[in-house]
Amino acid sequence: MAGPRRTIRTLDELDTLAANLTALNNKKIKVGVFGADDAEMVMIARVHEYGAEITVTDKMRGYLASQGYPLKKETTKIVIPERSYLRSGYDENVDDITDKIKQMMPDVIDGNVDQDVFLNAIGSEFAGLIQKKLNDLREPANSSMTIERKGSSNPLVDTGNLRGSIRHEVQ
Repeated sequence: MAGPRRTIRTLDELDTLAANLTALNNKKIKVGVFGADDAEMVMIARVHEYGAEITVTDKMRGYLASQGYPLKKETTKIVIPERSYLRSGYDENVDDITDKIKQMMPDVIDGNVDQDVFLNAIGSEFAGLIQKKLNDLREPANSSMTIERKGSSNPLVDTGNLRGSIRHEVQ
């Protein structure tokens, strides 16, 4: 599908278009949870995105028992299943974001929309879509112990800190 055509009438117009395109050159929009913000939150984000197996130590066994969650003696691992919200949120929304970029790009190139405003708008929208994916994800379900502890069955939402940590950066 061809985009909108534009007739360039003067060299000044061409210079302006070239300058606007140059300003976008090598710009990147990143969406996620960033280590510079909170290394512990990055670890939590990674565990939920990819899953994890945690070897049960005596100290962990004692702590969980003291909190009212005794483990069976044969339990040697705690398995946190993969609950992809970043990768799947990207996959589910990239076409809509691409369409929005295509729609806005002529105004950005013409200088009617500031490049930073454009990049931040796209990044902010994408971060919001990833947050929505995190909030809406229901499978795999939490264990009964986790539901009891949290008082909720939403697998990725407890305090809201993880959802709130998803943001964008323009580089």
